[in-house]
Amino acid sequence: MKGFFRRVSPRRAVVDFRDQWKQPTPHRWQILGVAMAATFAVFMLFIPESQRAPPARPDVMYISTFEEGRTEGEIIATNCANQQLKDELQARIDANEARRREMYETLGRATFIDVDEMKAEIEAERQAKAREDTGPTPEELALSVEEYCAAAAG
Repeated sequence: MKGFFRRVSPRRAVVDFRDQWKQPTPHRWQILGVAMAATFAVFMLFIPESQRAPPARPDVMYISTFEEGRTEGEIIATNCANQQLKDELQARIDANEARRREMYETLGRATFIDVDEMKAEIEAERQAKAREDTGPTPEELALSVEEYCAAAAG
């Protein structure tokens, strides 16, 4: 097998092609056309179908769960109900986090870790972070949500 590849040379291939092309054959242009078409067909087989043309644009269907003719009062009432649900869920999450903190405190005390010092460090970090925050406070947000819902009811 090594001997076969040793005899193959690109330079010799070009020289052989040139010698064959110079010989007067009556059908050389037709043969060249068939060879080019065959080469093109083989290359087209290696190109994936997804790369031959751009993908078709998807058909987008919008689904709305709300009625189209809702009044502003109905929209505000729905928003207030969703806000109340969100507040209830957040209260549950906060209760779970408090219970988890209590469990970790109990575990820390059982393993002789200074839990009070850790709580003081965490509280100091929270206060430092709260000072950096320039947004509205949760009390201000709650007040504005209450005012928003009161305006819808009144």
